[in-house]
Amino acid sequence: MKHTARLVIDCPDQVGLVAAVSEFLAANRANILEASHHTDTHINRFFMRHEIEADTDEASIYSLRQSFSKLAQKFEMNWSLSHSNEKQNLALLASHESHCLNDVLHRWHTGELQCNIPCVISNHPSMEQYATWYKVPFHFIDFSDKTRAFNEIDNLLEHYHIDLAVLARFMQILPTDLCDKYAHRIINIHHSFLPSFAGAKPYQQAYDRGVKLIGATCHYVTPDLDEGPIIEQEVMRISHSDSAQDMVRKGKRCEINALANGIRYHLEKRVIVCQSKTIVFD
Repeated sequence: MKHTARLVIDCPDQVGLVAAVSEFLAANRANILEASHHTDTHINRFFMRHEIEADTDEASIYSLRQSFSKLAQKFEMNWSLSHSNEKQNLALLASHESHCLNDVLHRWHTGELQCNIPCVISNHPSMEQYATWYKVPFHFIDFSDKTRAFNEIDNLLEHYHIDLAVLARFMQILPTDLCDKYAHRIINIHHSFLPSFAGAKPYQQAYDRGVKLIGATCHYVTPDLDEGPIIEQEVMRISHSDSAQDMVRKGKRCEINALANGIRYHLEKRVIVCQSKTIVFD
């Protein structure tokens, strides 16, 4: 029976890479359904994502990985090969704003986002009503003691075997050790078009500067606040007649779209992190 799998590669650029991978796949009776390539000439690095169709049950994909590892070693590749239908475990963290949380839950409920959501975590008990509606376990974390609170979050992420944590307007700054432990596995939505207006109250900052475009940025979380590799951004035109409150209202549309796209790209293994930026194969 045929199944689809995803092969993702980044390595030093060199002649013969595409040919070598294509020959390997053909020799193993794997058909290429989708192919994406990119070379960063400034750092001489090559990036590739292939969606393939093959006899990829657990036994055969293990064998395919074993065989491919020899080729990967030859070309000094960072790589992964996984079933396309593998569902990652995603945890949602939110504060008092519910629009991003609700949107992600809805997209998951309707099957648009292919993942499992085993828990919702919040520092506001009012968020429980949304988790309950979607029948997702809810965990309230009291942040009166931040060290203990983040330890609880870490324990929950481990308990649920979380592959990706999503900060759906979770208005807390994560400690360095948690950022490092889950490097490139925590996604945040920031309500501005980074690198402009980082930090608190970005819509008020934008209003004070009289900008004509507002936006939202989906990025990976690092110890440096709002400076992680950017995955996706959305923008919207505004005018001098828009108040800071209008910007907040309009900007929410940018936030939910940027976050949903960023999550989907990550789940589908379309994102490769390279230094301080990303390559995203859409």
